[in-house]
Amino acid sequence: MTGAEKYTAFRTIVIREFLRFIRIWVQTVLPPAITTALYFIIFGNLIGAQIGDMEGFRYMDYIVPGLIMMAVITNSYANVVSSFYGSKFQHNIEELLVSPVPNYIILLGYVSGGVARGTVVGIIVTIVSSFFSDLQLYNIWVLLSVFILTAVLFSLAGFINGAYAQSFDDISIIPTFVLTPLTYLGGIFYSINMLPAFWQTASLANPILYMVNAFRYGFLGVSDISLVVSYAIIIGFIVILYFYSLNLLNKGHGIRT
Repeated sequence: MTGAEKYTAFRTIVIREFLRFIRIWVQTVLPPAITTALYFIIFGNLIGAQIGDMEGFRYMDYIVPGLIMMAVITNSYANVVSSFYGSKFQHNIEELLVSPVPNYIILLGYVSGGVARGTVVGIIVTIVSSFFSDLQLYNIWVLLSVFILTAVLFSLAGFINGAYAQSFDDISIIPTFVLTPLTYLGGIFYSINMLPAFWQTASLANPILYMVNAFRYGFLGVSDISLVVSYAIIIGFIVILYFYSLNLLNKGHGIRT
């Protein structure tokens, strides 16, 4: 395929993925906005008033970056896992695999769709957050780069889950029993400096902690983790998951019998 043909194939997959979730925005875009508003009302207003300041910021302001990042993580992941498994279930993924489109273009198309949904939801959640908090901006480049890198990482993770899934139940196991606990324990609602030494060390094994803290640095300029370490962890996971995903696609795991 020529470069122009590859670009056309990539653009077609991305447009399809975008239209897929935007057509059902009531199910894909609206719920995160409502959920975030509830978090602010419960954790920000009610509980936050009892907690007071954290790391020199109002508790409401402190949790904003984490809540935005949580929405980006869950929606990027959910978009790819549901879309790719849906293509397997409907047996239309075979049409892509037998076409001359390179597998890496197919993978990038699905990942870009996940990033698109994560971006749309992230923007909406940020707008909702502005009604509850005086949003600050410390470093726009850190903010945007961590935002995109995190969306890419969890889009790749969703692709892997979709490749291994054999039923619709399989696409909900990882988000429920792995992703949700890691997200809640990833420093969204607290600073790990509040934890005993053992649990501070144990928290460092949670990759989401690095994303949340790097994103918080972009907003507030504070982080429990070194920014360099956070970027190294995020980029390292992206590289590993990309090549693993591409390998699954090349082997046709879960697709070819």
